[in-house]
Amino acid sequence: MHRIRRVLISVTDKRGVAELARGLHALYFEIVSTGGTARLLREEGVPVRDVSDLTGFPEMLDGRVKTLHPRIAGGLLAVRGNAGHMRSLEEHGIGCIDMLVVNLYPFEDVAARPDATFDDLIENIDIGGPTMIRAAAKNFQDVAVLVSPDDYADVLAEMDRNGGELSRDTKWKLARKAFRTTAGYDAAISARLEGIGAPAEALPEVLRVNAPKVMDLRYGENPHQAAALYGEPGAGVAGARQLQGKELSYNNLVDLDAAWQLVNEFASPAAAIIKHTNPCGASEQPSLPQAYRKAQECDPVSAYGGVIGFNRAVDAETAAEIVKTFIEAIAAPDYSPEALALLAARKNLRLMRVAPGGGKLVVKSISGGYLAQTADQGRLDRAHAVVKTRRAPTEEEWTALEFAWKVAKHVKSNAIVFARPGQTVGVGAGQMSRVDSVKIGAMKAVLPLEGTVVASDAFFPFADGLEEACKHGATAFIQPGGSVRDAEVIAAADRLGVAMVFTGMRHFRH
Repeated sequence: MHRIRRVLISVTDKRGVAELARGLHALYFEIVSTGGTARLLREEGVPVRDVSDLTGFPEMLDGRVKTLHPRIAGGLLAVRGNAGHMRSLEEHGIGCIDMLVVNLYPFEDVAARPDATFDDLIENIDIGGPTMIRAAAKNFQDVAVLVSPDDYADVLAEMDRNGGELSRDTKWKLARKAFRTTAGYDAAISARLEGIGAPAEALPEVLRVNAPKVMDLRYGENPHQAAALYGEPGAGVAGARQLQGKELSYNNLVDLDAAWQLVNEFASPAAAIIKHTNPCGASEQPSLPQAYRKAQECDPVSAYGGVIGFNRAVDAETAAEIVKTFIEAIAAPDYSPEALALLAARKNLRLMRVAPGGGKLVVKSISGGYLAQTADQGRLDRAHAVVKTRRAPTEEEWTALEFAWKVAKHVKSNAIVFARPGQTVGVGAGQMSRVDSVKIGAMKAVLPLEGTVVASDAFFPFADGLEEACKHGATAFIQPGGSVRDAEVIAAADRLGVAMVFTGMRHFRH
């Protein structure tokens, strides 16, 4: 340990900085500061030396240049145990800077504003801050660097205990955080500016994932796997607020996201019950209680221990239905006070309040790399769908087909969905052959299949899948088309007197 004598403070985020500076002053440290930070500290009664006094050069260019100076860089980078470094400082009249307290211009906050201009973005790119942070972190054995108000109290407490000193371990921990901060800052700038002038559908030349750790998880998909959640606060399931319940698991979060994405396909009140990322029931109805009841009716056995998504605030009537069975977790935009009171009886039930938002890229890891794609935002436009059979769907069948198509998009391939208007009846998911998905969807159905429609996420490669569904009473089909045997499948549909629509769009989900 060595005693800290001089501290340079220059912060955009002023939270806690006055308390920190007072604590440092009480430990007899000289405080050097810049611009607005120096004014604030003086107003708080903390003696401050202007950085321009240290450099002998005034701040200029509207604050763009104030700390880019050898007296700052030298004071941060000199290795105290290197005699040559110390002679150089003495020769040039440069004093050591033993602690740096800096946080950066709020580029990401500005970039998130819908009214942010290009000039706003450029002016909020910090230059001096990252330079000083990197210099201090590089010389961590001699310089403590603080980049977050969250660390002020712990650092002050340690210094109080140790007569103004910090341990090497603490300084190393702070340096690692400093390098994470500058890396994330540069990544955010690069990602935001790279999108300017590029086609909307363009993928980045370099994939950068800048996501702070939100929480450690007990384990991953299985107990022998370590896991954590990373993401940005307030965005989607990763940024959701947990209102009650047990600790979230890796699998809970995957299923919550699947449920949330599915229900947000619908404009009317909707509910989805997810097991192992697949919907075992989904419904869109005039009210949320109706939607939940209809979703639950599809496969009540599989719904036990499931994860639910809602696209409306959960009300008391819906909550009263939920507590009738065991549910692991719920994702919803909000909950009424009455619903929260009812759901509180299930103390282990995880309640997540989710706000809209999330990334535009879908990223998956494979051995040695990553796959990235744009999110599947494809929507069915009835006007562009093509009826391929002699018989066109009735209006009721069209309504059911549109609903089933939205659900099929969220079922693992090969996906088959039997449905009525606003309600799934049977779901066949993740099979190696499409006809087996049809058979499983029919087998899982507890509601009557007579008069249902069928959505297939990809084309029927043979007529057997269609024929199997017709055995169970299906009357209309929706599929992308594109098989070399499309003509055979269409002929089978005409022979069986059912309607078939081609969308021209596939919805594989792996």
